[in-house]
Amino acid sequence: QVQLVESGGGLVQAGGSLRLSCAASGSIFSINIMGWYRQAPGKQRELVAAITSGFITNYADSVKGRFTISRDNAKNTVDLQMSSLKPEDTAVYYCNAVMFYTLVNYWGQGTQVTVSS
Repeated sequence: QVQLVESGGGLVQAGGSLRLSCAASGSIFSINIMGWYRQAPGKQRELVAAITSGFITNYADSVKGRFTISRDNAKNTVDLQMSSLKPEDTAVYYCNAVMFYTLVNYWGQGTQVTVSS
């Protein structure tokens, strides 16, 4: 079992920045991939960015060059630095962890990010 707790969401003006953090606890040594997803009202949840235990990253095209994902295996955290935010980035952002071998997914409770125009 893995527990994920997000922090750092809020309200920001377009062009601004926010940093999301996610702290993992529990069976942390079995975590392979950590990432961030988002879900806007009326839309499906989508991948924003992910990072493997070996620090290989993957980004959605819509956030490339604006968002940066980072991971600290010693602290069991994954952060998402978001810059040049746009109103279309408004969504609930969820932290995600994928386990080695079983590929079981764990989710955080979500944190709201609102970008005003």
